[in-house]
Amino acid sequence: MRFSTVERADPAISADGLDFVTVKSPALRRRADVTLCVPPAARGARDLPIVILLHGVYGSHWAWALKGGAHLTAARLIAQGSLPPVALLMPSDGLSGDGTGYVSQVGLDAERWIVEEVPTLARLLIGGCTERSPLLVAGLSMGGFGALRLAGKYPQRLAAAAALSAVTEVEQLDGLMEESRAGWSSSPSDLSVLAALTGASGPLPPLRIDCGRDDPLLDANRALHRALEQAGVSHLYAEGPGGHDWPYWARTLEDTLAFFGDVLSGRD
Repeated sequence: MRFSTVERADPAISADGLDFVTVKSPALRRRADVTLCVPPAARGARDLPIVILLHGVYGSHWAWALKGGAHLTAARLIAQGSLPPVALLMPSDGLSGDGTGYVSQVGLDAERWIVEEVPTLARLLIGGCTERSPLLVAGLSMGGFGALRLAGKYPQRLAAAAALSAVTEVEQLDGLMEESRAGWSSSPSDLSVLAALTGASGPLPPLRIDCGRDDPLLDANRALHRALEQAGVSHLYAEGPGGHDWPYWARTLEDTLAFFGDVLSGRD
């Protein structure tokens, strides 16, 4: 037997401080997993901000922590004062085929899972998370596609959104997945980040987009940046050394979380 893809945690990254949760999701109609981290500094906090990190194709709930060290980066920034205490939640995407795009599709609503059910789970499990907790979403690659689209579709719910090496059009996933997108939503806001952001029903939350200069998605990210500028959509855009890989995402997550810290402190 041969597996088409294998994703394995980095054993050099400590899992200390992580909790692993499995729930039966009504939106997904199946079990789903979430890795979460609540730093000691968050104990006793009220309206604790909820930061959701979305993984890419082939990945799952543990990838941001155990391949990218997200919990360690967050803890370091909190200790430095660059990020206030937050609840960090890293959900699976629905685990259908190689990826769901975080798009609603026949038999599986990955969008509702992220926007409604994951924050509900945070409020259920984490003391300090309430209905007033700010919700911030970031993602890499396919997860960046999800985070930016959700910002456009639910601008009133998100305090900020960010994308690292984002897929910008759903068709870019076709070369990454074995499965077809039959049954996926064909709404313009589910096909294109630009359509989702320019079609928002209200003011957009603060946005940050970055991409590595050796990333095959760099041209697409540059095109999105230019189109957003032309459309008058406010956002931060950055490029840096690196490719479409974990060394880049792990490093750039620090900038993403610092951006969230600025938003939460009113410095954005």
